[in-house]
Amino acid sequence: MRKILQVPAAQQRPRFRPFNVQTEASTAAVPALPAVGALPRKQTARVQSVDLVRGLAMVLMALDHVRYFVTDQDFPPEDLAHTTIPLFFTRWLTHPCAPAFFLLAGTGAMLSRIAGRSTSEVSRFLCTRGLLLVALELTVVGFAWQFSPGYSFAGVIWCLGLSMLLLAAGVRIAGPATLGVIGLCMIALHDLVDPIQSRELGRLGSLWSLLHQAGTIHLGGVEWFVLFPLVPWVGVMALGYWLGVLYGREDPGRRLRLLTRLGVVSFLLFVLLRVGNLYGNPLSIGSGGAREPFAVRSSVGLTAISLLDVEKYPPSLQYLLMTLGPVLLLLAAGERWTPPWTHPLVVFGRVPLFFYLLHLYLIHLVAFGLAVASKQPWHWLGWRGAPIESRAGYGQGLLVVYLLWIAVVALLYPVCRWYMDLKGRSRSTWLRLI
Repeated sequence: MRKILQVPAAQQRPRFRPFNVQTEASTAAVPALPAVGALPRKQTARVQSVDLVRGLAMVLMALDHVRYFVTDQDFPPEDLAHTTIPLFFTRWLTHPCAPAFFLLAGTGAMLSRIAGRSTSEVSRFLCTRGLLLVALELTVVGFAWQFSPGYSFAGVIWCLGLSMLLLAAGVRIAGPATLGVIGLCMIALHDLVDPIQSRELGRLGSLWSLLHQAGTIHLGGVEWFVLFPLVPWVGVMALGYWLGVLYGREDPGRRLRLLTRLGVVSFLLFVLLRVGNLYGNPLSIGSGGAREPFAVRSSVGLTAISLLDVEKYPPSLQYLLMTLGPVLLLLAAGERWTPPWTHPLVVFGRVPLFFYLLHLYLIHLVAFGLAVASKQPWHWLGWRGAPIESRAGYGQGLLVVYLLWIAVVALLYPVCRWYMDLKGRSRSTWLRLI
């Protein structure tokens, strides 16, 4: 059997000021949905706070990927038996990234409706963008991880693409509230089916891995790893679509209060469920990872790790409450306060796919050059590389990881700024998609 993949361990120049769709998309009050199609056509659908949070997620994601390529630690940061406090929190800081991507992808679709695009136009865009993301995951993104032709896995880009395809169908047959409630139910209830294992389902096991359980599926003579199953990620995107209604129907003050309350309640509910070892995270005593129950440990730091170490693959209810709460709070904060140092984050948030594609290749090449210069094992980073099996004699400490992360982000900024300006000047559909 030929094995082609394994998973790596992991319109203008922006005007930086608070943005309100109600005041900038139209001088009139935005009518309540579904009359959103009556708004003036082709107005901007950008909201600076949304771009800001998305850009912050992109930058934090880059930290996680630098850590994967460069670290000298030979165990997952979530491994309670081996992890350190700095290593765990370096990983934990990046946990809100994927939830932000899915939530804001749905919100962005609703913002397009509020700006005047019809349901059909939004659906077509989601469908086209979704197909593009799936194609990129199977080709350009997969190659970036290992520099090996044919290498790919079902990662975040794949799942975003499939979720967009489903949302493209959903917006045609249901309203935002209906889709949002479906998304909420998916997020809240999917942990009930955690005991179902793909190995117990025979020929349906591969379908179950695509839907809910991360793991290897078999397609003919090919093994393919699913890291991001659809459920509950597609539910997060549907919830984001409903959340976007706030930017068309609510006055700014009410929207900010609601975002803040939802964020606080979400995180407090996570703490309640986690501390009580209640529903919402799979339990596996003795596993040593994110499925361990919460317990008071020998120090405050280890106890904090035990509290925050919850399952991401697939994301449990507790994981999503823990990460979406801060995302909602950041959306509210981004409308209240946008200091000058946040401007680059807005730029990154306006060209997220461009940033994603570039950052993987740049980090991989930097890691390769560093390994060669340090006379460390580098073949796994070269042509037709394979995931490293042991980091003995390889890698750098966290200080180097953080320094390289800062350098990577700094190098990407002018390129992303150029591309953002190019998109603003061009009418190309392809530029709009990337």
